[in-house]
Parts: sequence; C-alpha cells; structure tokens
Amino acid sequence: MIVADTDVLIDYLEGRQPAAQQVLRALRLDQLQTTTINHFELLAGARRRPQRESVLALLEAIPALHLDIDAARLAAEIHQQLERLGVTIGMGDSLIAGIVRARGGTLLTRNKRHFEQVPGLHLAEIPI
Repeated sequence: MIVADTDVLIDYLEGRQPAAQQVLRALRLDQLQTTTINHFELLAGARRRPQRESVLALLEAIPALHLDIDAARLAAEIHQQLERLGVTIGMGDSLIAGIVRARGGTLLTRNKRHFEQVPGLHLAEIPI
C-alpha cells in the first residue's frame, strides 16, 4: 500500500513531475491511499473555489486511513522518540508517520528530510 503525503498530492494536482506520474500510476493500480491528516492539510490550503473543488475531487478518489488508537499511540511514541534525539518533524508529520507505520504502508513523499528520521517508516521517495 502506497500512502501519499500532502506534497505529492499537490504536485499531482499541479501536474508537477515526477510526482504527478507516480501518483497517477499508483491510482491506476488502485494502490494509493492517504490519511485524514493529509485531507486536513490539503483542504486547509485550498482557499479558492476551483482549487478546493480539485482537492475534493482528488480526495474522493483516494481512500483515507484514519487516526485510530493504535496509530495515535505509535505517533506519540515516534514524536517522543524523535524529541529525545533533538529532532522535530511537527505534530502533523508525526501523526502521518504513526498512521502509515501502524498500517504497514509505504509513504510516498518528497519530504525525505523529516520522514527519514522516523525509525521503521518505509519511504518511497520522489526525486526533487
């Protein structure tokens, strides 16, 4: 299972390569999912009506993984573990990492700098 991060979904909406192609490929293979955290980030950033309509159409086509108890506990552990190491990736990214790890997925992201810090998180990096 491939879990798309917000940055690659924005790239897809804007037609930016190579992320747009990777998202499209995963969509066609019915392997793409995202998280409810990414839903929030995309919707919060869509300020104009046409942009919001595009975001909503995309999100309707992609199943969303929810933050359940197991994912929340894992996200808290990730956040605390990184904090002890002096690394901060932000609450949203900690929640995304917890959800993806709890489901055994692979995160499709350009944000390697944050997510490579998370132990046990599988990444499908997109070159910049």
